[in-house]
Amino acid sequence: MKLTACITIASLLMYIWTFINVGKARGHYKINAPSCEGPVEFLSVLRVQANTVEQMVIFLPLLWICSTYMGDQVGAGIGAVWVIGRVIYALGYYKSPGKRTAGFVISSMAALTLLIASIAGVILH
Repeated sequence: MKLTACITIASLLMYIWTFINVGKARGHYKINAPSCEGPVEFLSVLRVQANTVEQMVIFLPLLWICSTYMGDQVGAGIGAVWVIGRVIYALGYYKSPGKRTAGFVISSMAALTLLIASIAGVILH
C-alpha cells in the first residue's frame, strides 16, 4: 500500500496548498477571520479550499477501499488522477470561476471510478 500512502500524502499536501492560499488571499484582500465575504477573487480561493475538503471526505475512504480490494497500483493510479484533477480545478478557479469545470469533471470521474472499483472489489472478495 506504499503507492496509496504516497497518493494520500499528495492529496493532503494539495489540500494544505489550498488553505495556505486562503490565508494569503485573506492578507492580500485584507479580510479578517472569521469573515468569508469579499471580492470574487477571494471567494474563489475560499471556495476551492472548501470544495476540496468536501471532496476529500469521499475520496480518502474510497482510495483506501479500492486499493485494499483492487490493488495498490489500481487505487493509487485512480487516486493520482483525482489529485491532478483537483489541482487543475484550483488553478482554473483561481483564474475565473467558469474555468473550474475541467478539473471538477476529472476529479469527479476519478472519485466515481474509485466508487465503482471499491464496490466491485468488495463484491469480488
